[in-house]
Amino acid sequence: MQTSKLPLPSIPQIFWQNLDRGIFCHFGMNTFCDQEWGEGNDSPELFNPTELDARQWVKLAKKAGFKYFILTAKHHDGFCLWPTKTTDYSVKSSPWKDGKGDVVRECADACREEGMHFGVYLSPWDRNAECYADKEAYDDFYCEQLTELMTQYGPLMEVWFDGAGSEGRVYDWERIIGIVKKHHPNAMIFNMGQPTIRWVGNEIGVAPYPCWNTENAAKISMFSDDKVDWLPGTPDWLPAECDVPIRKRHWFWHPNDEESLLSLEELMDIYYQSVGHGTNLLLNVSPDNRGLIPEVDAKRLLEFAEEIKRRFSHPLATTSGNGAELELEIEEETEIDHIMLMEDIAFGERVRAFDVEALVDGEWRTIVTGTAIGHRYIKEIPSIKTKQLKLKVTEAAAPPIIANLSCYNAMKG
Repeated sequence: MQTSKLPLPSIPQIFWQNLDRGIFCHFGMNTFCDQEWGEGNDSPELFNPTELDARQWVKLAKKAGFKYFILTAKHHDGFCLWPTKTTDYSVKSSPWKDGKGDVVRECADACREEGMHFGVYLSPWDRNAECYADKEAYDDFYCEQLTELMTQYGPLMEVWFDGAGSEGRVYDWERIIGIVKKHHPNAMIFNMGQPTIRWVGNEIGVAPYPCWNTENAAKISMFSDDKVDWLPGTPDWLPAECDVPIRKRHWFWHPNDEESLLSLEELMDIYYQSVGHGTNLLLNVSPDNRGLIPEVDAKRLLEFAEEIKRRFSHPLATTSGNGAELELEIEEETEIDHIMLMEDIAFGERVRAFDVEALVDGEWRTIVTGTAIGHRYIKEIPSIKTKQLKLKVTEAAAPPIIANLSCYNAMKG
């Protein structure tokens, strides 16, 4: 294969992939109704987060090392977290701040203050909108909502289009994508229309291995095996995002639900199988009905961050280079239990098969065999003692460009 024909990421895609981890924030009418999917008929009077503090949410995300923050501005029930002109089914009809509040504004402001990239989720499916049955009328309605979000809240890193509930429905995607690109040409578009990032295909935060950046299909939702019908012009480079809630199977907060909180070990498994397989991790942490991230969730998130930092902040040795072989020297013989690899994805995903060898007791031993490296590859191995490693690329689409070969003793202590 000629290098010139390799799919290449755009500069915004590279920037997004280098962020590695984002926070998803499901918050809305469901938070006050002990449910995951509302039918669009719950009274706005129920929405009253009397202690809402978006700065607490965003500061927590930043402290935990996450780089972007995505808010559910409208979930499937159609309740809007900003005072939209399109419907009364929004915060303006709630008792919160006497109907003068705007959750999207508070999140956008908090993200700007903390240097956090901001994104919004706007469900195409709307169970409250009377015009939903009228395709053309609803396309107008939805595009007006989208335009409000695109024009009133500053720079956006990502726009999240959820396919759930829209199986078989055709929206005016050319118009929708045009609105995003007009106002935020560098924003990532999730999975629908003409995406720049795709869904990994599950809600457990696990990417398959290999998870190539050049897949040309993705599922529309958890509830169908149908693939999304993307518009012409969708890029060939289409990295995956792994979304998962920190409380098992629960995207919204529920009372007396602490037992569903993922353990630190479960979160680390997710990290290895998302970020460690070259995707971005989008971890959902939900505010409660006060409008605050519960203390137990916040504590677990910070434990997760600390464990990632403990394991991977201090490589024993690191190097980079071009070509089919790359050696890594450690100052003295020591135990290693993790390997990390990264390609320079600006030049495409070139490696198709590789081995990592270690010099153990005077003999070269293969300790890792893989296919994809891509943006990032992390592999835990049985602990061995060595002072020299060798990466051997056995198959490649073009001369390999390795941005990082590192080793760690991550499990010590």
